[in-house]
Amino acid sequence: MRLTTKQRAAIETVNGHLGIVACAGSGKTEVIAQRVVNLLRQPGVEPRNIVAFTFTERAAAELKQRIFSRVREQLGDVRGLAELFVGTMHGYALNLLQSHVPETFKCTVLSEVQSRVLIDRNSKSSGLTNTYIRSTGKPPRKMKRYRESRLYQRAMDLMREDHVDIDQLPADVVDGLNAYRMLLRRHHYLDYTEIIRLTADLLLPPSSTAATAAAPVVNLRDHVRETVQHVVVDEYQDTNPVQEQMIKGLTQFGANLCVVGDDDQTIYQWRGSAVSNILTFASRYTGAKIVDLNENFRSSPAVVDLARQVVERIDPSHRLTKSMTASGHQRYDRGDLLALAFKSPQEEAAGICDRIEWMLGLPFIDRPGGEPRGLTYSDFSVLFRSVAKDADALVAEMRARGIPYIIKGLHRLFETPEVKAAKSCFDYIADTVDSSAVIAAWLDAQLGLREEDLRRGIKILDDARGWTQGTPWDTYTIQGIYQRFLGEIGLREDHLEASIGPQRSELAFYNLGRFSTAIGDYERIHFLSSPPDRFTTFAKWLEYQAGYYYEESDADDGYAQPEAVTIATVHQAKGMQWPAVFIPCMRSNRFPSKKHGGLNVFHVVPQAAVSDADRYRGSEEDERRLFYVAATRAQKYLTLSFSPGTSQLYRKESKFFVEATRNTYVMTKAPTVPDESTLNRIEPTPAGSKPDIVFSFSELKYLFECPYQFKLRFLYGFDSPLQKELGYGKSLHDVMAEVHKRAVKGDIVNDTEVEGLVDRHLHAPFAPDPLKQKLRLAAIRAVRRYLTENRSRLPWTEHSELPVEVHLTPGVAVAGRIDLIRRLDTGEQSIVDYKSDERAHAEEVTRDQLHIYVAGYEELSGNRADVVEILNLDERSRSVREPVDDVLMKDIADKIAEAGDRIRRNDMPRKTTWCDTCATCDFSSICRDRPTSP
Repeated sequence: MRLTTKQRAAIETVNGHLGIVACAGSGKTEVIAQRVVNLLRQPGVEPRNIVAFTFTERAAAELKQRIFSRVREQLGDVRGLAELFVGTMHGYALNLLQSHVPETFKCTVLSEVQSRVLIDRNSKSSGLTNTYIRSTGKPPRKMKRYRESRLYQRAMDLMREDHVDIDQLPADVVDGLNAYRMLLRRHHYLDYTEIIRLTADLLLPPSSTAATAAAPVVNLRDHVRETVQHVVVDEYQDTNPVQEQMIKGLTQFGANLCVVGDDDQTIYQWRGSAVSNILTFASRYTGAKIVDLNENFRSSPAVVDLARQVVERIDPSHRLTKSMTASGHQRYDRGDLLALAFKSPQEEAAGICDRIEWMLGLPFIDRPGGEPRGLTYSDFSVLFRSVAKDADALVAEMRARGIPYIIKGLHRLFETPEVKAAKSCFDYIADTVDSSAVIAAWLDAQLGLREEDLRRGIKILDDARGWTQGTPWDTYTIQGIYQRFLGEIGLREDHLEASIGPQRSELAFYNLGRFSTAIGDYERIHFLSSPPDRFTTFAKWLEYQAGYYYEESDADDGYAQPEAVTIATVHQAKGMQWPAVFIPCMRSNRFPSKKHGGLNVFHVVPQAAVSDADRYRGSEEDERRLFYVAATRAQKYLTLSFSPGTSQLYRKESKFFVEATRNTYVMTKAPTVPDESTLNRIEPTPAGSKPDIVFSFSELKYLFECPYQFKLRFLYGFDSPLQKELGYGKSLHDVMAEVHKRAVKGDIVNDTEVEGLVDRHLHAPFAPDPLKQKLRLAAIRAVRRYLTENRSRLPWTEHSELPVEVHLTPGVAVAGRIDLIRRLDTGEQSIVDYKSDERAHAEEVTRDQLHIYVAGYEELSGNRADVVEILNLDERSRSVREPVDDVLMKDIADKIAEAGDRIRRNDMPRKTTWCDTCATCDFSSICRDRPTSP
């Protein structure tokens, strides 16, 4: 990539604090990567001294691969790159906590949906129903379960994320916050906000918590003081006050801070993001240098001009001075930018679908000097201000025409025909519909199923309805019944392809897999309820709550997306781009959105207690920033559209739509093409670029074991049925990690400490109390047995939980941690992986994994280990010890490259025949029939 003068200035600034103001499409990923290379040129700077935060894991994968490529090109082999952190702030904070704060060692991280389910499941002990809503002119009233749990959750987040004057909070609100945090601790949970809050408080303890566990504070702060020299924060404009506190904590001992962001792309104020962080950066960090990257290499001059016009109407005192310019290869042709008015939402939806169908096959060039390809469905996105409120007409039109589409997030998932059918199964188990309704729902989904197949499936549902006291609970999980039912009716991807075609079958399985994700979110919190209660409450949750729990959420961070049009909110589109973007429903009071009435977080937390509380309410300037983000997702084609809504409130055109019509690039009617042949249509072809892929070791193991299992689990989102013993194997692994980390420091664990070690780490959240006691005793026996057999070898421990990465093939990285590296009696170096029955994979898969560890350790340290070991912690199972296989080491790069290419090609076939892997696979019922003979 040819660098501009300003990009070089940012790359070459390695001392002191640096603010990079990067407009949309300005090549910031390349700049950050090359700046990291420059940092590694500096004397005394090692990879472990650099921490780089990205907003999403997807962005982290891209940046990490870019850094590795540039390091290898410019510096050759640099040891220790696996210790350079690139990831989310939450991921780094969690690693700090679970490395240095024993109270968090066995904590499970809850998603936003799971934490809300937890609040409703424990409505009293979470503080929900004891906290009051206060509205002007009305007496205070207690909050209601289900109806107001989202509001309560937002209040809990706000009080932990922002600058809040505790003295101005009502006593019930303070009690609610304490109750919720106590609930998390009691169940060994962390939500995303608690992860950052705990880390920030331990790095910069406020005076009120100065007495907080001294040892963790010292360990954490010492680790930061000794290792962190450079901190890079991408999307800095979207950081909130507690994240800024954590950043200050990481830089308090002299580390240089580089922030990268764009105040014009601040779109999360409603979550507490403070645009003031980037606006005041230079004044708050002494001597900070500011570099503007104002050249957009993504979009055409027309798109850039329209976006700039919108955002430059923001009050100059609320915005950094800059002006985006177009510097990319996309050219403007008349008709690329449209602002179209329609008479109704249905006409608008039809107009969008007409244009998508007309544009299929139009030539598009992805990169400078590249060959043109024909536009295909995945090149189009439709970005709404609110999918929940405005997408109905478009969804109906696309469904009627057979245009494939996906809706990011899970809110609209519950309205798809196949998921409506899946939902009917649980209505039947809950006895709110009869079996004919289930059969009708599945037939209406038009998946090629027969009534006789569905009647077989009803027997599975009858089995769940007939649960009796004394029958094991984990044989009647919601997830297990769901997948057994799908298997019994023969709903498998290969069957669907034969009856409804590959495109429709892929979308159906994609939606059914995401429904499995929703089941997992619910069942993880409700697992210990009796099966009848669990099924009944789940059916009610699906009927009344689930859609709202997932409203506008984004749960689609898989490895690949189906070949389909993307429907999303503007917020969900952040960081993405498409050749053609549609922004519909540009109505007054919708986009820009009006300030909403009704209950909000300040009916729980007094506004006077929150610093700069107005930012939570939003403003027209915030909406301009949001529209700027939406427009700059487009590379070449951008279509804005308006139709009057059904409510009088939304009958008029948006101010932004009207402004756009004044832009000289924008046409208000699509130009007529006199001769269709002049368009030079070519075969629609998906973008040929190879996305960077970062596997974890566990993900790669699944792919090696069975590619189709990987597809079901990670691309479609099918979740494994929960088991009562789940967590035992990891807990035992974590005990071993502490034993060997202490051994590295010369601290050898003795027998009297074993029970304390086990209690500190053992976490089996789905086990009833009697089973927990059995697991505890089993863990104590296993640890004592291990110490008896290995105590004399503990001083030979060299590393425990060592992070490694393998880059054996371009564009694919494998990241993970080696359980143990030790010396043997022979003096040879051994790489060890612990196994227990719960965590066991096929031996040949583990052998591959261990040789990847060998490659990762060699890449990290320059040393080639001599031996690999599978150390089985279960008394009944054998361990394995083998010399490193040089032939396998040569083959492993090819296997990893093949794995990456399989994902890019969506080529993840089933096993050709039933085998031992099938017999133990969680998803065998939705893959193939189990053989009836031995």
